[in-house]
Amino acid sequence: MTRPDPIPARDLPPGAVRRSGEWAVGNRDGRYFAVSRRCRHQLADLAEGSLDAEGCLVCPWHQSRYDVRTGEMVEGPRGFLGYHGPTPGYTQLVAALGRLLRLRVRRAVRRGDDVVLE
Repeated sequence: MTRPDPIPARDLPPGAVRRSGEWAVGNRDGRYFAVSRRCRHQLADLAEGSLDAEGCLVCPWHQSRYDVRTGEMVEGPRGFLGYHGPTPGYTQLVAALGRLLRLRVRRAVRRGDDVVLE
């Protein structure tokens, strides 16, 4: 497994998510995390996502939500391809697959002025 470059901690204020190699690295209320960057739905870059009020990583394309501690998809997408809206049945199917095909999780810690992945 390659070791990505450290991220300056000042670039990861609470609520921020950044790219570090193949990882989406973020700050969840002072606790750093790293998960694999590709959404299990349609491979959107999760490093371009955001954190919601519950600390879940939200996909920038169709708002699938991930628990950053486990990599599990906790809520399925709200759309597919270019469509954004209700998708009864499909959303539940993708969420079930996302619980099985979790994001990879890696430990992220602050060392001095940087956040590094272990």
